[in-house]
Amino acid sequence: MSDRYVIEALLRPAVEFNTAIVTACASYLCITAPWAVALSPSVSYVTASGFAILSIRRIIQGSRILRYRRNIRRLKRYAMSSKNIPISHHQLFLGKGFLWEQKHTQRLLDTLRPEVAKYIRPPKLYRVVRQFEQRYEYHFPSLCSLLSSDSIFNPVRPLPSVGGNPAIHGIELKEMNVSMSLSERVGHMLVLGTTRVGKTRFAELLITQDIQRGNVTIVFDPKGDADLLKRMYAEAHRAGRDNEFYVFHLGWPDISARYNAVGRFSRISEVASRIAGQLSHEGSSAAFKEFAWRFVNIIARALVALGQRPSFSIIQRYVNNIELLFEIYAEYWLTKHKPELWQLIKNLTKILDERDIPRYMEGRSLRVVAIEQVLNGNEGKAIFDPILESLRSSVRYDRKYYDKIVASLLPLLEKLTSGKIAELISPDYADISDPRPIFDWLQVIRKKGIVYVGLDALSDPEIATAVGNAMFADLVSVAGHIYKFGINDGLPNADEKKVSISLHCDEFNELMGDEFIPLINKGGGAGIEVTAYTQTLPDIEARVGSVAKAAQVVGNFNSVVMLRVRHTETAELLTKQLPEVEIYTKMLISGVTDISNADMGGDFTSNTQDRVSTVRTPLITPANIINLPKGQAFALLNGGQLWKLRMPLPSDKADPLMPESMNQIVDYMRQHYRTSDTWWSDSIFANQ
Repeated sequence: MSDRYVIEALLRPAVEFNTAIVTACASYLCITAPWAVALSPSVSYVTASGFAILSIRRIIQGSRILRYRRNIRRLKRYAMSSKNIPISHHQLFLGKGFLWEQKHTQRLLDTLRPEVAKYIRPPKLYRVVRQFEQRYEYHFPSLCSLLSSDSIFNPVRPLPSVGGNPAIHGIELKEMNVSMSLSERVGHMLVLGTTRVGKTRFAELLITQDIQRGNVTIVFDPKGDADLLKRMYAEAHRAGRDNEFYVFHLGWPDISARYNAVGRFSRISEVASRIAGQLSHEGSSAAFKEFAWRFVNIIARALVALGQRPSFSIIQRYVNNIELLFEIYAEYWLTKHKPELWQLIKNLTKILDERDIPRYMEGRSLRVVAIEQVLNGNEGKAIFDPILESLRSSVRYDRKYYDKIVASLLPLLEKLTSGKIAELISPDYADISDPRPIFDWLQVIRKKGIVYVGLDALSDPEIATAVGNAMFADLVSVAGHIYKFGINDGLPNADEKKVSISLHCDEFNELMGDEFIPLINKGGGAGIEVTAYTQTLPDIEARVGSVAKAAQVVGNFNSVVMLRVRHTETAELLTKQLPEVEIYTKMLISGVTDISNADMGGDFTSNTQDRVSTVRTPLITPANIINLPKGQAFALLNGGQLWKLRMPLPSDKADPLMPESMNQIVDYMRQHYRTSDTWWSDSIFANQ
């Protein structure tokens, strides 16, 4: 028990109570019958006090043994309502736990010794009751229901259904609130855990604090979890920020806000990069990806020059019919700069017929042929416009060859412009009858908004991935703009105070591309705090297509929280960063030696020894992580400190702000939507 002993002995009978009983009896005897111990009354009271103090001390020590044994079997329930989550402007609350040290490794290894198994496993009565329930579930339903009730008055109540090894956390009796400095959040956090072990609950814990703290809070949820959406809705109302709450949900298009992933940009080339970046770049596909980038870039430049905002629907239209855009732009530019040439084209169109179409222009309209002939003439050669020349080179491709080049681009655009999804990600800015708001990331950040992005991946994973990638690429571009110019660039009396942008990405491997690495590498300069959630390390490797790139991504996360995982290499991502420690091992040596000399006065000598030695072992092993119960995690925080933590369960008390169903959120959104009627004041777009 004392620190002076080399080895702790916590898994053993509570022998302290024996001493406590004896000393308590001695104290009682000294008070009631001092003559029995040959003491005078004045001295006996002092002696009784000494015996009482010793008894109390031994009771405390024995109680610690009992609490320790109970703790490694069943942890005390830890629940907390959202309104009771501590909110700080300096610390991020993560749950309850303790700093993992050498003594915890020692205690955990001690639980594996066979002689202490009776203190680790549930008692025999518990096992008998569970077998009775399984066998007589339908014969004695009332009794079985009573035996399985989770009440403190039920001595054989079932253990929590969290699985794993409860001793991993139960070996420490003194828990404390675990938190990390908010200054560390710009170093980003990676949360790893297999399915259904508490990642979403942990995300709710962090998101609640970010909303209450007033941060810009953006949540990407590929699954479209209704419970997470309802939690954000409740927290936005609790914080008085319901007017800043946006919902973009592919599964609920009727109430979803609208968003144009290619409508805002710092450089026009970003439009092509966001679209073509989702195409395969492996093998021969790389060449087609480059051609797709070129044609989308040509279309985007022409649209901006014409004063139109790019969108997926418009780009798809002109990818399928680029000669139409060539006609529109040629009319616009020539009418403005060379009206006499445009009149010549109009006259030439009237007299051309099919026999006048050159071979390389077969399949093109007579008007396109007329424009080409005029521009190819002496007067046309004297003019130059880079956009017009690019469009001209596009229509000069053989029609069949052009279709083959853009064949890889069209399926992606079809995914993004099908059904009601087209209305969400290719909004009609001129349709004032549609009450659904149109938002963009810079607008959200300036308003310190809250955005939930539900991609409904379970219904249609292909479209969810395409839309998520496009939105994420746009956010990366906005982060780059903020990094260079600040969030209030172009506004009068701009206050360049940095804003905290809390970005939560569930299953983030489905959203990331090559642009994700610069975001986590330099996003801290723009105030972005990324919290990424995924299941295993190979998920990242499969997405980026390279082990080296996956290591580059993971290496940019300064904090790691690891719940239960089923992949050993993923667990080693944490364990290999930890030092080895020395633990004590006990060896029992016993021997007997015969004495052949009768004059020695004995027949044999015996020898019994307890030897204590040390061995080096990892602070924790991958097996410890694989055996974690649900809702528990190891966290590597603050530059390498290993914390063992468990997150609070939701309180049993109903939250009055939590909506009962999605229909309540639907009704609220319909009542509070406002049409976005100031889109033309977009400073970044207007400057192009």
